[in-house]
Amino acid sequence: MPSFGAIVFHQSDSHNQMDQLKQGADTLFILLGAVMVLAMHAGFAFLELGTVRGKNQVNALVKILVDFCVSTIVYFFVGYTVAYGVDFFSGAGTLAQNNGYALVKFFFLLTFAAAIPAIISGGIAERAKFGPQLIATAVIVGVFYPLCEGAVWNNKFGFEDWLQHLTGGQLHDFAGSVVVHAFGGWIALPAVLILGARRNRYRKDGAMSAHPPSSIPFLALGSWILAVGWFGFNVMSAQTIDKISGLVAVNSLMALVGGTLVAVLMGKNDPGFAYNGPLAGLVAVCAGSDIMHPAGALMVGAIAGALFVGMFTLVQNKWKIDDVLGVWPLHGMCGAWGGIAAGIFGQTGLGGIGGVNLATQVVGTLCVVALALLTGGLVYGLLNKVAGLRLSHEEEFEGADLSVHRIKATPEQEVSW
Repeated sequence: MPSFGAIVFHQSDSHNQMDQLKQGADTLFILLGAVMVLAMHAGFAFLELGTVRGKNQVNALVKILVDFCVSTIVYFFVGYTVAYGVDFFSGAGTLAQNNGYALVKFFFLLTFAAAIPAIISGGIAERAKFGPQLIATAVIVGVFYPLCEGAVWNNKFGFEDWLQHLTGGQLHDFAGSVVVHAFGGWIALPAVLILGARRNRYRKDGAMSAHPPSSIPFLALGSWILAVGWFGFNVMSAQTIDKISGLVAVNSLMALVGGTLVAVLMGKNDPGFAYNGPLAGLVAVCAGSDIMHPAGALMVGAIAGALFVGMFTLVQNKWKIDDVLGVWPLHGMCGAWGGIAAGIFGQTGLGGIGGVNLATQVVGTLCVVALALLTGGLVYGLLNKVAGLRLSHEEEFEGADLSVHRIKATPEQEVSW
């Protein structure tokens, strides 16, 4: 018959095994999320490739990949420390503790940080120089984005405490409608304005040159990759497996559907609007996906789809701002709407879980928008003065593929050997 001490020993051993299993499961959970969001960067690439003209397709593919690599370096050595006060300047044995969860958490949050230059890339496509954009990526992902991320998600500078004191609540942004999408989209606006429109886009006689998408199939592929990866973006924002929520998944699904149907309806079956509609809905639902009712998420996505179609048309046709992929309406406007929508549809009176303050959501969102505008104006304004942001007239006419990368996406003929 076992002694009492043996029973205690076996219970302790069992607890240790359960803890180790939980640590391993958490690491795998957030790693899967990181890989899914990494795949979203292929979505960004193909969405841009399908939208820009054929002479800029190679540039779209290369920019997204190299921007991600630059983001990785600066976020690992600088940005992550700025945001969370955590660095990795210790031995590999220390880093491998707890199944390397701390490293994988960095990987997951890196994929969010790298979305900022991927968002901006679509707005400034077809006429921006390659080198200066990489410098902008390094500065934004290494310094400015971590300041925003740290303030909202880590109470850096006492930002959340200040909001609590001012409005009686803290900014609720579960998966980054405001921190990632609004921040990236509102940085893109001054960048687009500083660069100016593509040559001959808006002619002196008041007419506009149409630049239809070069490849609807690639545009659609990019949208599908983004939409699928978004379930890692949102669901895995729980960061540990015990906090996983099916509500987040279904709310993401409903917002995708709402955004698509309204965009198709308002866009009169235009495939460009059809495939940006789901993205508008998903951008908007990120913030409150953990607290809304699915019917509320459907409404949030539907309003985002309408907001995107309406604002994209206004920006391009009336205001004559040449935002090539419509990243300011899609990420900037829909991201800001998502922050505010969490304060509306997260309320218990509308079927939500509650615990969210509309005034806080509005004030917090406006603070992030203001920081993004300042960041975009400062970074791109300085780079434009020092290095020049724009390709020359000849380079832009020839296309970024040949002028920057010396090759076309689809050469018309084989080289004769």
